[in-house]
Amino acid sequence: MILSYLKKIQNSPKGFRIANTVFFFISGFGYSSWASRIPAIKAQLHLSEAQFGAILFALPVGLMVTMPFTGRLLNKYSSRYCMLIGAVLFNIVLALPGFSAFVWQLVIILFLFGSSRNILNLSINTQALEVQKLYPKSIMTTFHAVWSLAGFIGAGLGYVMVTQNIAPSYHLLGISVAMMVVTVWFYPLTILTEPLKEKKKLFSMPDKTLTKFAVICFVSMACENTMYDWSGIYFQNILHASAKWTTAAFVFFMTAVTLGRFFGDYAVSKYGIKQILFYSGIFISVGFLTCFLFPFISTTLLGYVFIGIGVSCVVPLVFSIAGKSKKLSNGSALTSISTIGYLGFLVVPPMVGFISELLSMKWAFLIMALLGVVMIFMVNKITAED
Repeated sequence: MILSYLKKIQNSPKGFRIANTVFFFISGFGYSSWASRIPAIKAQLHLSEAQFGAILFALPVGLMVTMPFTGRLLNKYSSRYCMLIGAVLFNIVLALPGFSAFVWQLVIILFLFGSSRNILNLSINTQALEVQKLYPKSIMTTFHAVWSLAGFIGAGLGYVMVTQNIAPSYHLLGISVAMMVVTVWFYPLTILTEPLKEKKKLFSMPDKTLTKFAVICFVSMACENTMYDWSGIYFQNILHASAKWTTAAFVFFMTAVTLGRFFGDYAVSKYGIKQILFYSGIFISVGFLTCFLFPFISTTLLGYVFIGIGVSCVVPLVFSIAGKSKKLSNGSALTSISTIGYLGFLVVPPMVGFISELLSMKWAFLIMALLGVVMIFMVNKITAED
């Protein structure tokens, strides 16, 4: 039944959209499944905040190291093939963190996890820009909404796994196998695009027009990934909450991100991109500030909701703007703007661990609130020509 329907919609705009949506789901579901088990894996290896923060560097380092090579792949081959490679590698590595018995093993696994995630995410966004061309209305934030919905479902499943005392190893292995099956099923429906085959420098930075958006992307990615890595540990160490509340907190955050992205296209059409980005910065600042000033379960959950709303639409909107660049191809534009954006992913979340060790995680969250102010400042620099 399902296979016959997939064959029916193959090589159609609907088929392309469904397939790309599924690959966004794979990315979000897999990553949130890992994030939901971070506290357990940290405890499994008996790591402090500073130690775990250092280990977390491996994931974004893997991502950044492969960034320029992914850009070259997207220029040489169809994003369809790059997406398949990324999905297969991502699913394989996802199965491994729960089995790490030594720190060095987890470091290698996270490096490979970041590398595969970079290939998958850049290629699915490049595919999304190609599918967008087939539709008159904006659908970009909807793709990212599905990523968030998948993250919400993955976090919810993680909550069930924690409450049922299922080991991270079995949990992540099961997700890996299931997502590999989904990858094989839906790959034939993806859109086949012609690579531009342009000559591209190994490291390409965004042009002057895109730089301010790249900085905004930097702030959003820094804040979003901080929540993935540290939201549960904040509940453990600052609020001394139970394991159930620790996992539930991440679910609250992902719910806010998901709802924000599902309403993103409507909000942009009504208020415009600049207004959405401006209020995103406000929500981020208020959210982290709430966590700092009112360290209680209910108020911190509210802060997490504010942060989730704040980061929800920033990256898809920035990527959409990058795709409209007249100087660069879709793959090159996304790669160049992500070079700066992912620095936030690389530098900030691991630094939270070091700040927490020296001062307190509350003070680390206060610094994150200041990053939201940086976003507001950069949004005010956006002009009508941008």
